[in-house]
Amino acid sequence: MEENGATKNNQFSSRTPSDVELGQSQCNPCCFDDDGRPKRTGTVWTASAHIITAVIGSGVLSLAWAVGQLGWVAGPAIMILFSFVTYYTSALLTDCYRSCDPCTGKRNYTYMDAVQANLSGLKVKICGVLQYINIVGTAIGYTIAATTSMVAIKRSNCFHENGKDDPCQISSNLYMIIFGIVQIIVSQFPNFEKISCLSIIAAIMSFTYSTIGLSLGIVQVIANGGFKGSLSGIRIGLVTPVHKVWLVFQAVGSIAFAYSYSMILIEIQDTIKAPPPSEAKVMKRATSISIAVTTVFYLLCGCMGYGGFGDLAPGNLLTGFGFYNPFWLLDIANAAIVIHLVGAYQVYCQPLYAFIENWAHRTWPNCKFITKEITIPISLSKSYNLNINLFRLTWRSLFVVLTTFISMLMPFFNDVVGLLGAIGFWPLTVYFPIEMYIVQKKVPKWSTRWIWLQLLSTLCLVISIAAAIGSVAGIVSDLKVYKPFKTT
Repeated sequence: MEENGATKNNQFSSRTPSDVELGQSQCNPCCFDDDGRPKRTGTVWTASAHIITAVIGSGVLSLAWAVGQLGWVAGPAIMILFSFVTYYTSALLTDCYRSCDPCTGKRNYTYMDAVQANLSGLKVKICGVLQYINIVGTAIGYTIAATTSMVAIKRSNCFHENGKDDPCQISSNLYMIIFGIVQIIVSQFPNFEKISCLSIIAAIMSFTYSTIGLSLGIVQVIANGGFKGSLSGIRIGLVTPVHKVWLVFQAVGSIAFAYSYSMILIEIQDTIKAPPPSEAKVMKRATSISIAVTTVFYLLCGCMGYGGFGDLAPGNLLTGFGFYNPFWLLDIANAAIVIHLVGAYQVYCQPLYAFIENWAHRTWPNCKFITKEITIPISLSKSYNLNINLFRLTWRSLFVVLTTFISMLMPFFNDVVGLLGAIGFWPLTVYFPIEMYIVQKKVPKWSTRWIWLQLLSTLCLVISIAAAIGSVAGIVSDLKVYKPFKTT
């Protein structure tokens, strides 16, 4: 099975080494890694920045609402549960970056490479479909979230100038188009290593708006003279019992989405410099740092937001207009969200970009439209040249246009976030990492560890199904009254 997977690894490789690179690696091995590719330079801190960029995304803004549906007991408890599950399964997944030996084994460059090296047949195809559907969905979710923040800036300034009685109705379509144009431009970075700076900036932005949201939540709690909310969440009466069930399920999906990044973990790990120490050890450390930091932020933002607004906690803490002043601080926070999501969009989409482009290279290796790189100097220094590939420019632009158009048709922040979390969490964060680990480490069937791993997988499956049901119910309800392309 491992030999079969190894022969197919290059099918999904994010960077295929050219003959020139392979020849250079023999002449100057100091500049190349053991696989003939340019030497990787990533560290625990760059890996942590990539993870934080991916994890602390728009999902953090829905956590106050999620805690509001679950209450003071279940809300924080589920957040902590998801953090442990995500860290544990991510640690299993990091061991699958190399086959056999953690320091000298054959590298698996992508999530799909790892699945193909350890599993086979239908599982590989299902994993590929789920991963790429989830990436497309995440791109749509991030477009909606970024647009919501841009509209919030406009409305905040409108309320400040005209007063709260002014409805300040603004169409989100123009802002979606603007965000799409920006994504077309930044999508021309060819791979993860070229967007490290973008990830660091995005990570800083995520801390900026999360800190502002947390601070405003604390101020609201102080202004209230204490914490609002209840142990069981939103009260029956404000919603019907059936609606309460759907909202609870949807809230679980929102929390799952907030921790979703496993689908790009292997790609991030492939940027880490060669051993010693092994890439797995560095990645586990980066994962522990990132998950610990994000969980603390999630608990603080979610709990303070719920404590400040209680059952009326908005679906998006900064754009639900629970706050009106200081409006300039809200504008800064929402601008930080937009900048962060520009980077997060690209971090998530890199695996899909690489898959399509490598497939095109294999299918039409002699087509200049696909293979030719055009170098455009953007400074006097040769180190700052921009390489444009016509196929990359065309297909990535079409992808951005498609996700932008779908976002215009279905701009439901909380429902989409919950559905994405439900779809991606169990298969990509739990099931496939567990199955690969069992195969690679040869865990005996019916052993204590095997039983524990299967129980964990089954529990997460049940949670994902419930979250998906709640989110679909929410989307169906919203579609009954929503009119596409109308000013809201």
